[in-house]
Amino acid sequence: MEFHGVDVKTQFKRMRELAPETYRAFLEFDQKAFKDGAIPGKTKELIALGIAQITQCPWCIDAHTKKAALAGASDAEIAETTFVAMAMAAGAAWSHGGLALQCLQEQKG
Repeated sequence: MEFHGVDVKTQFKRMRELAPETYRAFLEFDQKAFKDGAIPGKTKELIALGIAQITQCPWCIDAHTKKAALAGASDAEIAETTFVAMAMAAGAAWSHGGLALQCLQEQKG
């Protein structure tokens, strides 16, 4: 799998070789974080997909879209996740706009 000219699998293998204990610990943590618990795994994958869209990580978008679908998420659920991510991004810009106005007010002081 390549993103932006980077062979992701090769680089993950290199990370594993350079820091095997940390790499293994991360994978174990990741598996536990996404297990069914108080929040079902499907919902966790949809949350991860929305976060991946906000952080703009193409590898994460690819991985969590596939994992959400495998966990039973419908196309409509995946599409709605995009709109939730969009709303969250817009909300951040909105609140930061308020901060900008506050800074402007303080500067004029």
